[in-house]
Amino acid sequence: MLIGLLFITYWAAAQQVAEPANTNPEWSKPYPPFKIAGNLYYVGTYELACYLIVTGKGNILINTGLAASAPMIKANIEALGFQLTDTKILLNTQAHYDHMGAMAAIKKLTGAKMMVDEADAEAVADGGRSDYINDDSVSLFAPVKIDRILHNHDTIQLGGMQVVMLHHPGHTKGSCSFLFDVKDAKRSYRVLIANMPTIVTHKRFADIHSYPNIAADYAYTLHEMKNLSFDIWLASHASQFGLESKHKIGYQYNPAAFIDRKGYDEELKDCQEQFDRKVNEP
Repeated sequence: MLIGLLFITYWAAAQQVAEPANTNPEWSKPYPPFKIAGNLYYVGTYELACYLIVTGKGNILINTGLAASAPMIKANIEALGFQLTDTKILLNTQAHYDHMGAMAAIKKLTGAKMMVDEADAEAVADGGRSDYINDDSVSLFAPVKIDRILHNHDTIQLGGMQVVMLHHPGHTKGSCSFLFDVKDAKRSYRVLIANMPTIVTHKRFADIHSYPNIAADYAYTLHEMKNLSFDIWLASHASQFGLESKHKIGYQYNPAAFIDRKGYDEELKDCQEQFDRKVNEP
């Protein structure tokens, strides 16, 4: 309830924020939280993926879904036996409202430090107004104060965890992925939380004057992502890595379900085909 009140208060103070109406019910549909592997947990909705990395010095929250998802994320974290207020670091995979919607409210409640890829810093700070797919007339999510600017291959450290940020632009100017290790009683796992480079604009790349390097950025990202090594891969959207097929509610702990290089390669192949069609538009 408290986080909901905080968001309402923030919304009233920032009336220029207008999150688009949610036309996809799976974006706000609840999903039971669960342990993915070691100290990594899923705390998002049915479709909008949010991740919690738990450490002895506090926790890292990656993505927050829509603005209205804040109470759900809080409840998911508490259902796992943790506290939202133990969050020390906030990260995002892209500066779009479906992953940033509740970030400002959660930052206000927890006092966590917001760390952002340099190329998305402007969009995070202005609520998405400067994003190339927006018209700059309104913020689509509540602006968030940034505490640390991240660059490609920077490391985020907390309680023995080392999370490497990978700059994967195109979807947004500062879209990024995260690479880190977790372990359980049996083994360690190299985890990739991937921001898949899907195409989000209907315009020709040449007509996007606010992002003249968009085609080059997409090409760079596709090349870099094809060469990554990992055990487990996850993504910004649950459907991208097949969450529903890999995890059944009421399951037994099974990190092996998320070891799926074939699925990752197939998803990237689809992104490559989207890109090829876009660059060859007349």
